[in-house]
Amino acid sequence: MLFPTTAPAASHMSIFARPHYVSDATHFIEQLKSAKPTLEQEQRKGRSLLWDKQIDRDFQAQAQAAQVPQSPYVYQTESDHL
Repeated sequence: MLFPTTAPAASHMSIFARPHYVSDATHFIEQLKSAKPTLEQEQRKGRSLLWDKQIDRDFQAQAQAAQVPQSPYVYQTESDHL
């Protein structure tokens, strides 16, 4: 018999369902986190040292008010066009 006489049973799985895939990068990060459970806490602490800063709005406004406008030809001095 070359061909089956009955059709295969219909699968009720969605065509979008896929086996759970984990990329190499994700697998590496998961291994790193399991090997060092305090990693995320240390990352947050490091971020707070560099990025999470309180901005002094008064100082920022003073600094912007004190800026001198830049001349259109920055490499040309005043004595060059005499």
